[in-house]
Amino acid sequence: MSKLLATLQTPSPLSTSKILVLVTGGTLDKDYIETSGELSFISTHLPEMLKQANLTLDLEIQMLMLKDSLEMDEADRNRISKAVLQAPYSQILVTHGTDTMAQSAQTIIEHLKVEKQPLKKTIVFTGAMRPFKLGKSDALFNLGSALTAVQLLPAGCFIAMNGRIHSADKVYKNLEKGVFESI
Repeated sequence: MSKLLATLQTPSPLSTSKILVLVTGGTLDKDYIETSGELSFISTHLPEMLKQANLTLDLEIQMLMLKDSLEMDEADRNRISKAVLQAPYSQILVTHGTDTMAQSAQTIIEHLKVEKQPLKKTIVFTGAMRPFKLGKSDALFNLGSALTAVQLLPAGCFIAMNGRIHSADKVYKNLEKGVFESI
């Protein structure tokens, strides 16, 4: 326990008091479009979610894109990876669609391997199985879990979903159960 406390109390050389939140889209940010009957993007719901949660953390929110993760391609994943790796923050949260969340997180890990660089940041991906705007969503819970995780976990790349934290290189989305599971 004392080792964990020492780790939590030792600031990273990149540490700032801010947490960077990168918005990429996904179910968390989808809206029901009444005229078409489809789920689509209008804008991010993150400010509304943070206000509803009465959040007191110092955040910087950057919107990279509003895309369904099934529509993301390698260029989108590279853009996310570049934003994470070049950010001057040691704590980064990425909101992302659940279908390819693990793939995008793995892209960051692969880029570090290619560059032969150690990961000196704590990166946490999260999303939702049901849109925030439709109600009865897991979005607020997952967001809160991820914000707590990014502050407490050591350097690494993680996924915070369904009340669990998974190492990004050892996780998959179980489509039958609708949850993420460690490998």
